[in-house]
Amino acid sequence: MNSALLLPTVLGGSILLTVAAGWAADLLLRRADARHPETPLWGLLRRCRPALCIVLLAALLRGALRHVDGPPLDGNAGAVGRVLSLVLIGAGAWLVVAVASAVVESGYARYAAGTRDPARVRRVRTQVTLIMRVVTVLVAVVAAAAMLLTFPTFRALGTSLLASAGIIGIVAGIAAQSTLGNLFAGFQIAFGDMVRIGDTVVVAGEWGVVEDITLTFLAVRTWDERRITMPVSYFTTRPFENWSRGGAQMTGTVFLHCDHGAPVDLMREKVHEILRNCREWDGRGWDLAVTETTPSTIVVRAIVTAKDADDVWAVRCAVREQLVAWLAEKHPAALPRVAVGQAPGEEGPAAERPC
Repeated sequence: MNSALLLPTVLGGSILLTVAAGWAADLLLRRADARHPETPLWGLLRRCRPALCIVLLAALLRGALRHVDGPPLDGNAGAVGRVLSLVLIGAGAWLVVAVASAVVESGYARYAAGTRDPARVRRVRTQVTLIMRVVTVLVAVVAAAAMLLTFPTFRALGTSLLASAGIIGIVAGIAAQSTLGNLFAGFQIAFGDMVRIGDTVVVAGEWGVVEDITLTFLAVRTWDERRITMPVSYFTTRPFENWSRGGAQMTGTVFLHCDHGAPVDLMREKVHEILRNCREWDGRGWDLAVTETTPSTIVVRAIVTAKDADDVWAVRCAVREQLVAWLAEKHPAALPRVAVGQAPGEEGPAAERPC
């Protein structure tokens, strides 16, 4: 065949074969998904079609390159082959990560659908997220190393690098102590079940929900939509509050300062009435008691319960607002008062009577 027509023929044939193979793979996956709707694996694998097509096209062109000569490849066959090799390695790494992600996500989805314990689901989700990120990093490192080995210069340096790998490892370990510490802390958090994605935590005086956990840092979304990013080693070296451990149920308190003559029994009845009309209250328990006295006031504490941290916050606010409003309307004398008059018998201008 004429060399001028050989290159377009090879290129066109490779594209047609790639499109046909991608279409056939997508058709098989759609049929498998229709036959097995209980698992999302086949639908997730369809997302790997672009990576599969690039791998097939690069492999076909790389294999056919040795049989193509003439312009425009005269003198450029080596460079074109190296570019195709790099594309093949990169697309292969992309395909491996995509397939692994589909398999892991499918397994997690089936586990989450069959498990009613939200804490266990969050724990598995945290572990799956970290495992996928480790797999992605490993595949990327291997792919980068394979790309470098396609260059003769780096291939020649491979022997000397392997010979000094021990010294390089020691130096790298010393230089990256903080990074390696965070890396191992990430595994400790994921498989030690210390904190999970979705847990309600209090760290550094801030209350929030764990939004993301990586190999090196942890992101907490606070109640006012701020994001606090902290190294994962913080959670393995310092104490913190995890309100989701042992269940999401919470007990909250409401403190009020009242006058010594406040009707505590009536306040107790009012708190119970408020809770009965509050949909966030879970009905597990409540109480109201005087916990402290001062020279001018008494401290009244109300205890409320709810199914999670968000609901207990809503219940506390409702009790505080409605109880204060009820006291101001029905028993204004029960609210704290500041004495501005003089005590009986005290001498002073205010105690003098007009002549």
